Amino acid sequence: MKTVFSYVKPYKWPAIIALILMLIELFVELAQPLIMAKIVDDGILAQDGQAIWYWGLVMFALSILALVVGITNSYFASHAAQSFSYDLRNALFSRIQSFTMATYLKFPTSSLITRLTSDITQVQNVFFMSLRIMLRAPLAVVGSMVMAFIVNAKIAMFLMIGAPILVIFLAIMVKRGVAYFSKVQGRLDRVNRVLQESLQAMRLVKAYMRGHYEASRFNKVAEALKIDTVKALRTMELIMPILLLIMNLSLLAVLWFGANEVNNSNAQVGDLIAIVNYAMRMTGSFSMFAFIIIAFARAKASSERMEEILLVEDGLEVRTGQALEFNESELGTVRFENVSFAYNAKQNVIHNVSFDVKQGEKLAIMGATGAGKSTLLNLIPRFYEATDGRVFVNGRDVKAWDLDDLRAMIGFVPQQSLLFTGSILENVSWGKVDASLTEVEAAATQAQIHESVESFPNAYETRVGQKGVNLSGGQKQRLSIARALIRKSQILILDDSTSALDVKTEAALWDALEEERATMLVVTQKIRTARGADRILLLDVGRVVGFGSHDELLQTSELYKKIAQSQQEQGDEL
Repeated sequence: MKTVFSYVKPYKWPAIIALILMLIELFVELAQPLIMAKIVDDGILAQDGQAIWYWGLVMFALSILALVVGITNSYFASHAAQSFSYDLRNALFSRIQSFTMATYLKFPTSSLITRLTSDITQVQNVFFMSLRIMLRAPLAVVGSMVMAFIVNAKIAMFLMIGAPILVIFLAIMVKRGVAYFSKVQGRLDRVNRVLQESLQAMRLVKAYMRGHYEASRFNKVAEALKIDTVKALRTMELIMPILLLIMNLSLLAVLWFGANEVNNSNAQVGDLIAIVNYAMRMTGSFSMFAFIIIAFARAKASSERMEEILLVEDGLEVRTGQALEFNESELGTVRFENVSFAYNAKQNVIHNVSFDVKQGEKLAIMGATGAGKSTLLNLIPRFYEATDGRVFVNGRDVKAWDLDDLRAMIGFVPQQSLLFTGSILENVSWGKVDASLTEVEAAATQAQIHESVESFPNAYETRVGQKGVNLSGGQKQRLSIARALIRKSQILILDDSTSALDVKTEAALWDALEEERATMLVVTQKIRTARGADRILLLDVGRVVGFGSHDELLQTSELYKKIAQSQQEQGDEL
């Protein structure tokens, strides 16, 4: 919890002020039984009305003070807790952004969402309640015990009977609570994962009529969450009755012995009333311990999960690098030298790949599903590091680059078209922060989407639904391409980004891209697309099995010839 709560430091003064105000409230609470004793002994028993009025007014004034102090305490506690959670959430999100892809994939998306939402809420609530009431409860117990001894040590001794038992019992329950609620948060991760998968695949679920199956799958994980939560809460609920049993036994002992002391004139009635009042306050404070332990256990479990993110040292992107100089002839060049790559140190998915792409060239990358095409492209912007061999951009090893500089010169269109909730203008200009409307329109025109956008009632201000749900597959692909083109990058990576385009639109797109001076690396399954490239890289199970122009590969590669013939039979021209 130390790492998580280090984010409290910037707000230590509001927290300290809140604690001081809480202590003032506690002082008023602990003073009240003494005043009540004064009213009984000096007022009621002595039949002194003036003393009753005096001490009554003192109690009233202290109550008003406690009211004002409590309201002010809530203000400072809320400010400190909300600011702390704001900083913590931003720190977690920034940390996730700095993960390498390999590190990022170790954490399920649903788990990261839970840590950024539910887990932060748990620690925020504990911090706020600590400043407001959670610290007040144990301090009230200790303070009441001390004040009881000040009033009458003999009678107060009976309040200490169950103290050792309570301390041991509470320590055991905290330990068990942390274990239980860690499991509960893990179950919540699974619920979020199933929910996320089902909602994202809603069209598929409806198309295959699998609604009942998905409901059943969700019911299983939700039931597991319910069972573990109930088990945890039932265990924690044992705290309250056991605490009350021990405290009530202590209170009976106080009343029995205290009555004898009063009868023997060894104590005043007011002393007994004050000690009974302190005992009742201790019982009331102990009644909050079940809530406190549950909240603390959940917060500790949540903080440990967040620290997994915050304490990651290996697997972070190193963004700093050298200021590199390049020859004009090397700008936009890409070269692979004996590159191999494996995910998580397992079997290689790329094997000893070597090729080069010259400035302004268009390279088509082909191969069956799982051949390693996308993986190969991911090594260029250093989403992953090559296991063996070296990757060069502009004649320099990518490891020598500043990561921001490297990625700034690359326009990347992923295999799956990803759009954000917002307008079309915002989605295209996402590729270039300061892009003007003219630049957006120019990029959209190149991507063959401008006319479609203009036909929408709100044109470029048209809102894009979640993941572009209100757009066709081809429209989403072209908007993704426009987003990459607006960067005017030296290298343009298109990972099977024209699969949803018809022949005419795709041909117009490639004609428009001829104006680009960028080096292009294009993953495609279409011979007609590959034919227009300067050279073609043919992969098979992560190995290069062909490299050359369309005509060269027809002569030298049996695999390429088979692909070409199969597509010709389907109606495509060679």
